[in-house]
Amino acid sequence: MPADQPAGKVEVPLSRLDLLVELLHSQGEAAIATQAAALPGYPLATAVAFATDEHHRPVMLISKLAEHTRNLAADPRCSFLIARVGAGGEIARVSLVGDVQAIAADDALTERYLRYHPEAERFLQLGDFGFHRLEPKRALVVGGFGKAAWIEGERLVDAPSLPPDAEARLVAAMAGRVAAGTRLLGVDPYGADLSVGGSRRRIRFSVGPVVADALPATLERELAP
Repeated sequence: MPADQPAGKVEVPLSRLDLLVELLHSQGEAAIATQAAALPGYPLATAVAFATDEHHRPVMLISKLAEHTRNLAADPRCSFLIARVGAGGEIARVSLVGDVQAIAADDALTERYLRYHPEAERFLQLGDFGFHRLEPKRALVVGGFGKAAWIEGERLVDAPSLPPDAEARLVAAMAGRVAAGTRLLGVDPYGADLSVGGSRRRIRFSVGPVVADALPATLERELAP
């Protein structure tokens, strides 16, 4: 059973789309490979922190001074890798291929990002950091040995989602109902993200994806001891 799967929950095989959503929401850092402006023709790989928007797309808060930011300004094409070691040592991973563009994040997206990365508050005060979003064209989803398939990026964007205002209300309503030392970071139709003792934990809804009206009851049940 993966480390982030709650005890007592039955492990259900995931579809490629479900695994893509699962990894995007359960990880807070990724490797990004950009086209190196300093060495044309070669990719430059580095690490970035990210959160997802309501359509499960990676959003990064990055400095204008960073090498990868300058690379993306010249050529928005990139590859974005997220990986997780599962049972038996197999590595589940997704490689998103797409374009990164600077965005003007609204209050809801900024608040969501800061729930996942509260330390980033100081970066917003520096002035040279800005939000960027990856628009996926395709994703290579690998569930383990011999379990690989491509998914078109539009399938991720069109997957069930939760409007930011509805998520914010749900997070606020659940604030006093989680265990001590636990923070509810975010909710989506597929699951919920928690910070438990400072460590990220993903709870996957066993009946997901869940429609918005059913999310409060589902969340209460899934968060129950």
